[in-house]
This record gives sequence, C-alpha cells and structure tokens, in this order.
Amino acid sequence: MIEPIGNQYVVARPVYSSNTFGEEHKKKDRHHKTLLDHLKSCCSCSTRKAKGIVVSLFPILSWLPTYRLKEWLLSDIVSGISTGLVSVLQGLAFALLVNISPIYGLYAAFFPGIVYFFLGTSRHLSVGPFPILSTMLGAVVSRLAIDATTTTMDSSNSSASNSSSSMEHKVMVAATVTVLSGIIQLILGVLRIGFVVIYLSESLISGFTTAAAIHVLVSQLKFILQLSVPPHTDPFSLFKVLESIFTQIENTNIADLVTSLLVLFIVFVAKEINQRFRDKLPVPIPIEFIVTVIATGVSYGCDFQTRFNVSVVGDMQVGFQAPITPDPTIFPSTIGDSFGIAIVAFAVAFSVASVYSLKHDYQLDGSQELIALGLGNIVSGAFRGFAGSTALSRSAIQESTGGKTQIAGLVSIIVVLIVVVGIGFLLEPLQKSVLAALALGNLKGMLMQFAEIGRLWKKDKYDCLIWIVTFILVIVLGLGLGLAASIAFQLLTIVFRTQFPKCSTLANVGRSNIYKNRKDYSDMYEPEGVKIFRCPSPIYFANIGFFKQKLLDAVGFSPLRILRKRNKALKKIRKLQKQGLLQVTPKGVICTMDSIKDSDEELDNNHIEELDQPINTTDLPFQIDWNGDLPVNIKVPRISLHSLILDFSAVSFLDVSSMRGLKKILQEFIRIKVDVYIVGTDDDFIEKLTRCQFFDDEVQSSMFFLTIHDAILHILMKKDYSTSKFNSIQEKEMQSDFTINTNGGLRKRDFQVPIETRF
Repeated sequence: MIEPIGNQYVVARPVYSSNTFGEEHKKKDRHHKTLLDHLKSCCSCSTRKAKGIVVSLFPILSWLPTYRLKEWLLSDIVSGISTGLVSVLQGLAFALLVNISPIYGLYAAFFPGIVYFFLGTSRHLSVGPFPILSTMLGAVVSRLAIDATTTTMDSSNSSASNSSSSMEHKVMVAATVTVLSGIIQLILGVLRIGFVVIYLSESLISGFTTAAAIHVLVSQLKFILQLSVPPHTDPFSLFKVLESIFTQIENTNIADLVTSLLVLFIVFVAKEINQRFRDKLPVPIPIEFIVTVIATGVSYGCDFQTRFNVSVVGDMQVGFQAPITPDPTIFPSTIGDSFGIAIVAFAVAFSVASVYSLKHDYQLDGSQELIALGLGNIVSGAFRGFAGSTALSRSAIQESTGGKTQIAGLVSIIVVLIVVVGIGFLLEPLQKSVLAALALGNLKGMLMQFAEIGRLWKKDKYDCLIWIVTFILVIVLGLGLGLAASIAFQLLTIVFRTQFPKCSTLANVGRSNIYKNRKDYSDMYEPEGVKIFRCPSPIYFANIGFFKQKLLDAVGFSPLRILRKRNKALKKIRKLQKQGLLQVTPKGVICTMDSIKDSDEELDNNHIEELDQPINTTDLPFQIDWNGDLPVNIKVPRISLHSLILDFSAVSFLDVSSMRGLKKILQEFIRIKVDVYIVGTDDDFIEKLTRCQFFDDEVQSSMFFLTIHDAILHILMKKDYSTSKFNSIQEKEMQSDFTINTNGGLRKRDFQVPIETRF
C-alpha cells in the first residue's frame, strides 16, 4: 500500500525475498516463441501483410498519395534546383578524389538519386557523391592502377594509348568496387541487420571524418598546385604524398594556386554569411554555382589553359555512356575496401537522416535504407558512376531551402540530367584547381570537429580517447586499415569498461530506503557489521577476478584465508582435546597447556583442500567463538562483518565460467558465518542459475532479495530474533556453550548482543 503525504510517500508492504515474493505473487505462464513459430509467422501471408511488405519496399507509396500539392510543390522545386546545382559541382569536384574524369561524378550524382527517390525512407536526404567515400575509393583505384600501369607500359610505348587505357581501368575499378559495396549493402538490408551501424559510435565517426578530411585536403593539393604526385596507398601514404609535394614545390603553377586561394576565400566568407544570417536569408547564397560560372567564364575568356598552362576539366561527353559489366577478378582484392565503404556510406547517411527524421517527426527504417543505398550504388556502378552516400552540406541545403519530400530530390536529379545531356560542355574550360577548392570548401565543418575533443573530455574520457585514437590510426594507416583498427579499438574499450568496472560500497542516505556510494554524501549511515557492495557491469570470465579483488578490498579481508586459519586452529583444538589438554567442566573449558609448539602447524601445510572445507564443530563438546580469545599460539583474525549484500541490479548477465567463480566466493563467505544476500536481479537471472545447478545446501536461492532495503530489514529482524534467543538462554542459565580460556581459568561465554542497527 502506498500513501502519499505531501511530497513524500509511505509504503507499507512485507519484506520480500525473491522466494517469498514468488510465493505470494504467482507469475503468468507466458509462451515464448520458438524458431518454428517465427518461421511460421514469416511464411504466413495475408492481404494486409502483403500490402505492408510492398509499402516497406517502396516507401514512396506511403507519402506520395498524401502529398500536399499546393503547399509543398513550390518549396520542393526551389529546394531541388538549389540542391541540384550543388550536386553538379560536388559531383565534378569529388570525381577528382576518385582519380577519374569529372564527367563520371555527374553519373554518380544522378543514378543513386533515382533509386533513392522510390526506395528511400528519408524525405530530406540528398544522395550522391560524398568526399570521404570518394577518397576511400580513390585509394583503391590508385592501388590497383599502379599494377595496371606497369603492365601496360611493358606491353606498349604509346603514351596516348596508355593514358586512355589507364583511365578506362580506373573507371572499371571504381565501378566494380561501387557495385560490390552496393551488393554488400543490399545483402545487409535484406537480412535486416541495419543495426550494424551501432558499432560505429559518434566519437568514432567524428574522429574518422576529421582524419578523412585531412586526407581529402592532402589529396587535393596536387590539383591546387598542379603537381604530378605518384599514388600511395600503403600505411603512411599521407606523409609520402606530402613528401612528394614538398620535393617538387618549386614546380607549382602560380595561376592555379592563386585561383584556388581566391576561390577558397570567397567560399569560406559566403558560407560564414549563410551560417550567421540563415534566419534572415530566404535561401542560402549558392556560392558554389556563382563561383563556378565566374571561374569558367574567366578561364574561357582569358584562355588560361594556353596562357598559364592550367589543368582544365576538358572533354565533357554529352549524354550517358553505355553500362559496363563489373570485373569479378577485382572482387577478391577489394572485398575489405568495399565492406568499409558500404558501412561508412550507410553510417553517414543514416546519421544525417536521423537528424531530419527527428526534426520533422517521421520514421526511418535502417534496413530499408541499406537496400536503397545498395541498389543505388549497384545501378551507379553499372553506369560508370562511383560510390555515394550523402554530403552533409547538400542535405542541409535541401532541408534549409524548404524541401518537404523527395520531390525536391527528384528536381535536383533533373538539374543534373540537364547538365549531362545538354550544357555540360560549357564546363570544359573550368580549372580543376577550382573544383579542388570547392571540394575543400565543404570540409570546414569536418575540420572544425577538432573542437569536439574538449567537450568529449569533459563528458566521457573513453569517448575522447576513441576520437583521438581513431584520428591517429586513420591518419597513419589510411582510411581502410584505419577504420578497421578504430572499430577494433572501440570494441576493446567496451571490454575494458566491463573488465574493470567502477565497483562501490553503498550506504544508507538520510535514514531512508535510498542507498548511494558512501564516498559521495555526508549524511551516510552504514549498519554495523553489514557491507553493501555494488557491481555496475556484467560479470563474465574476464572480470570475475577483478570483481573478487574489489569485493575483498571492500570487506577488508580474505574469507578463504580466514577459513583456512580457522580450520588450522580447529585441528589444533581437536588435537588438544584428544590429548586431554582441554577439560570440559560445568563452568567452562580448562586448557592445561601454556603453549603449543610451532612445529605442529607443519602438519596442516600439506592438506590445503581440507582447510578449504566448511568448519564442522559437531564432534566437540563445546562451541568456538572465533572472535573471542583462543589458546596460546592459536591466532585467528577477528572479523566484525556478519552480513554481506551484493547489489546486482546492474549485472545484466553472468556466464558459466564466472558462475563457478561467484559460487566459490559465496561459499567462502558462508563458511566463515557471513550471511550473503544478492539483490536487484531479475527473474531470468535466477532462472539461469537454477538451470545451471548453481544452488546447493550452502548457496541457496533464499539469499536473493528484491531490494537492498528488503535485505537490510531482513538482517535487522534476524538479529533481533537472535538477541531475544540469547537473552532467554541467559535467563535459564544454560551453560552448554563456553569460550576457551587461554590462561587455564574458567569463565562463562559472554553472550554478545548485536549492536542496534535500526535507523
């Protein structure tokens, strides 16, 4: 019964152990579905289920019929045009990161968007090239292009033929890796394991994208400076590229350098204006489009290519090229890279989509997102595009300019289509250094994540450590190996957190039913002879030893050591009693020997297993008070602890190995007459212990209680009963129990009344 009294409440209920609670409140018999039940449910069919499957596979059917034409169409068109212009320029710029011609970036901006329009669940995601993925893919293309270039040079001396063949091979590698990563995403989506993204924490993604931004920055320096830098893909490739750049820095094309710096300055200023005045501007300033138009016109009018020998986009083929068949021979050497690209693409897209789904209140389906991205990459790779996800700036433009649905995405695709089939040739005079500068202009947000380190350090040192280690590993090892090593390190930190949990000793706060870490509060009350120990993590084979050590540190002694000491002492007492050196009288026990030789202890050293057994004094005509005085040279440590409470409310599981270790710990305490209580566990925890035959005559299920306070009240009631029992014995002057007197004298056992522990 609960009675509210102002801002307080009074609860009146019995003290419950898990057994008594189960006897008073019967559990329902629940039917747990078996594998066969799940298979029957999956294989069953109905009209409603079939409709749900179709709608889940084609999410467009869920929002298109309810599209508000008059309210949303204009906003979607404006948003789509703005996003489409950015998609065109980013496609051209990010193609340079893949080390292929810019025209293929337009293909990568077109085909994934068409697929996502029908299959995607996000209404604000702009799908297409992403700089980090382009850099990861470019590393693979560079690695495989080296071998192909060597083979081609051995078989032919024609430079023009070599150049054309090399570009075709790069496009084939990029397309093949894109298709393979799409297949991986599709398989993960069909198997409904979109949860795989949970293994990429926010700290890991932040550290990875920041380090990847450094890779993008370094990879674009060769276009900004117009230097011929050989590809490097092995670990430390970043430093090797920098070495190549600085060794030929005197060959820098000044025109490209000046143009790039000017474009970077203009882009950064415009983006800062967009950020500061985003509430006042009707739409963000399309600075990339403006800069591209001006730069193309100036380059064409002043003939930069001829006068200053700058590198330009060059031939922009009108229309789409015929689809190609991926090269299966490339699969074995790129499966690891493809898997990394697939996971990073999904992680970035899903994290961005989650932000907008929460803001605009609609649901996402992670597995369906994998299917949409996977099919999009498969189609894109088949038509010579490369892997895509979403660029943060592009999606932000689509949402901030008023985009309501993927109709805006469809309009942006139409803009890309117009450029591909109609006006792409106008971009031929555009300098590659301008595209490189535009690519770097999108990295500001990623590079600014360096400021996250201080915030993470204040929030969680482990998260900060993950960020730093991820950043260093990706910088040193490269994007692929660095990502794999970072995930491994992140999982290792989880092991560290559970292997070395922050265990604590609890005490009562304010004489209530609340128990907190006794180091954190001043008004703490700890019952005499009672220790409350809390473990805040699962207990398994790797941390059971740490758990035991922390528990022993909390209680201040080793129960096994005391058990062995007591069994050794008991052997000596039995020996004295058999030799007639202990005489039982109606008033006590007389020890007629003043000392015991130390050599007698040597008899016990070869019987360790016997010393670990429970103490049995039934064969003696008296009982032993182990906290009292014992005969000369028989010393046993005294302990004041009579009850130990283990708070397992945060222990989510217990494996078989740790189960054996825990049982041994409990037995050691029980054998030295310390009552052990376990609180806060759920029913499944106890049922698992029962199935594993955890309980016996020593370790019983009656030690489990619902809460710490239940166990405390049970201990108090138990001690009150013991006190009243002792008092009645004293009144009857029963003299069957005695304390051994070390000086050979007689004295009656002093009945020790427990110290009052009521609050």
